[in-house]
Amino acid sequence: MNTIGITMGCPAGIGPEIILKFFADPTLSASLQPVVLGDAAVLERCAAELGIGCPPISDWQPGRPFTERTIPVLNLSQLPETEFSWGHPTMETGRAMAHYIETGVDLIQKNIIDGITTCPIAKTTLNSAGYDYPGHTEMLAHLTGTRDVVMMMAGTRLKVTLVTIHCALKTVPAMITSEAVNSLIDVTSNSLVRDFGIPAPKIAVAGLNPHAGEDALFGREERDIIRPAVEAAKRRTIDVSGPFPPDTVFYSAASGNYDAVVCMYHDQGLIPFKLLHFDDGVNVTLGLPIVRTSVDHGTAYDIAGKGVASHLSLAAAVNLADSICTNRKKFDSCPKQ
Repeated sequence: MNTIGITMGCPAGIGPEIILKFFADPTLSASLQPVVLGDAAVLERCAAELGIGCPPISDWQPGRPFTERTIPVLNLSQLPETEFSWGHPTMETGRAMAHYIETGVDLIQKNIIDGITTCPIAKTTLNSAGYDYPGHTEMLAHLTGTRDVVMMMAGTRLKVTLVTIHCALKTVPAMITSEAVNSLIDVTSNSLVRDFGIPAPKIAVAGLNPHAGEDALFGREERDIIRPAVEAAKRRTIDVSGPFPPDTVFYSAASGNYDAVVCMYHDQGLIPFKLLHFDDGVNVTLGLPIVRTSVDHGTAYDIAGKGVASHLSLAAAVNLADSICTNRKKFDSCPKQ
C-alpha cells in the first residue's frame, strides 16, 4: 500500500474543505493510505463551521502506524483563528502552505511516504511569504534539484502536455523549437509507459496554426519546426503522429485513438481538457524524481468557507498518485533489456 501525502494548500482557501469531503466520501477506497500534511486545528474548524460529517482527526507522526477510520494529520502549523478568515490569505498562511510542501518532499526523499498530492496555493501569497517561485511546480523543481519539468493534465478520456505554459500568447511562436517539441514528446512517451502503465503509447501532436498551417498557407511552424521534431521522434521508435489540426485532434484523442496530445500552448490544451474533465482533472508534474499530482483548480477564495467546493479533483489526484507510485515500482523492478 502506498502512502500519499496530501499537502493542505492555502489554509484560507478550499483546501481544508475538499480534504474533509474527500475523507468523508463513502466511496473512498480502503486500499488508499492518505495522510494530510497541514494544520489539524484548521481542519477541525472547517468541519465544525461547515457541518461536514467526516471521520475524526488523528495525530500522525512519521514512522507511526495509521489509526483506522480517522483523518491522519501531520500537524505542521498552528494558525490561530484570529490570524486569517476564509478567503483572506495572509503572510502566515503563505508560510504554512510552503512548509507543507517542503515537508512533503522531505518525507518522500526519506522514504517515509511514497508521493504527494497538492491542494491549491496562492502564488502571490507564496511570494509575500518570502518564497520566490511562480508556483508549485517551480518550487518542487528547486526542492528536488530538477531542471526540466513538464505539466501534464490527465483524465480518463484525455491527457495533454504543453510545450509552452504560462506566457503571453504573442510570445508562443518564438518559444516553439524542434528541440522543445522533441523533448516533450520524449517525456510524454516515457511517462505514459512508466507512470501510466501503457506499454506502447500512441501520441498525437497538435499544430500551432489553424488547419495545422494548411501547407504553410497560415504559417510555417508546422512545416519548419513541428513536423521535423515528429519525424525525429519516429526515428527513435516512438509512436507519434502529426502535426494535426487543433480543431480535430482532441476529438480523435478523446475517442481513444491516442493516449496523449502534445500541445503548443496553454489554452490550446486546457480548453478541451477542462471541457471534458472540469471536475475530475488532475495536474501531474512529469520529470520530477518524486511522484506529484495536484488538483486541477485554484484556491477559489471566492467560495472558501461556503461549503460548496467539490472534492472530485482531489479524489482523482490522490487515486492517480497512488496508481503512478504502483506503476513506477513495477516498471523500475522489471529487468531492462
